Amino acid sequence: MTINSHQNPLFQKIEQIRRRQGKVRDTHINLSHGSGGKAMRDLIDDIFVKSFDNPILSQLEDQATFDLANLSQYGNRLAFTTDSYVVDPLFFPGSDIGELAINGTINDLAVSGAKPLYLTCSVILEEGLPIETLRRVVASMQKAAAAAGVQIVTGDTKVVNRGCADKLFINTTGIGIIPPNIDISPRNIQPGDVVIINGEIGNHGTAILIARGELALETDIESDCQPLHELVAEIIKVCPQIHAMRDATRGGLATVLNEFAHTANVGIRINENAIPIREEVNGVCEILGLEPLYLANEGKLVIVAPPEKADLILATMQNHPTGKQASIIGEIIPTPPGIVLLKTAFGAERIIDMLVGDQLPRIC
Repeated sequence: MTINSHQNPLFQKIEQIRRRQGKVRDTHINLSHGSGGKAMRDLIDDIFVKSFDNPILSQLEDQATFDLANLSQYGNRLAFTTDSYVVDPLFFPGSDIGELAINGTINDLAVSGAKPLYLTCSVILEEGLPIETLRRVVASMQKAAAAAGVQIVTGDTKVVNRGCADKLFINTTGIGIIPPNIDISPRNIQPGDVVIINGEIGNHGTAILIARGELALETDIESDCQPLHELVAEIIKVCPQIHAMRDATRGGLATVLNEFAHTANVGIRINENAIPIREEVNGVCEILGLEPLYLANEGKLVIVAPPEKADLILATMQNHPTGKQASIIGEIIPTPPGIVLLKTAFGAERIIDMLVGDQLPRIC
């Protein structure tokens, strides 16, 4: 008897098993979803593979493979980054942990001048997490990836006992290609350079703080979570000689500027009146005794550029949706080296040091 006939019941059963799409029937994550067995495969098929479907991911290998010849069309250097996201709460005004993970990784690639292409997604799930919550997060990740033109091509899933994690943690890795003749690094910063930011600071940190419901405050502030790679591409078109670029996430604008000053061994003077900040953010900071310069952002780009290109870069940024509120906020000075100075609204100057302690825990 042969089993290769479509009329054979055994053959038909084998084909049914091969073609059967896994489906999660549980309402909450349990330990079997991380066991490596059928429950785990159903979870991966039904939630991750179905949402992230693309030719590379559909191979379902333990790794993603790429054609180097195809990658080289974008440039001659690889940009590679990894990050983890543990934000609380998972959903907050303007965004959620899924979109945050995608855009945050894209932005880490973009600030090197790279074109983001591929991402990985690994999740740590706490026993008891509602399946519907996971579906919402994964759908948000796919929506953000599709909007940015990147693919999620491989990943991993782990489940831990109840109480060993806080609902859901996400780790992402990103790969991008840097075009030829692009060298963006704080080592290139020179006295006389200008400092530019693409918009309001502190919105993300404030939105997270309010979303936790621990304070009797109400605002309409939303997270600024957004991808920045298209804005970066436009900037590089008009000025390939950008000296330094970084997204201001944890530690905010102040941390980025201090990192620039220390790496380049220069001083930086910024003008308080030139920094875009919403009145509501300032108000929350005044009530709670916080410094807005240290508040987290998830869609803010800090650029150091040659002064002769400043106006052109600023105009280019303001013509892009993610840079409409771009502003020149300061300049690079030779002394004091490694120090960031803030010129206040009253004309005085004070030192803006690195953040000590933690203003807002778990903002990304």
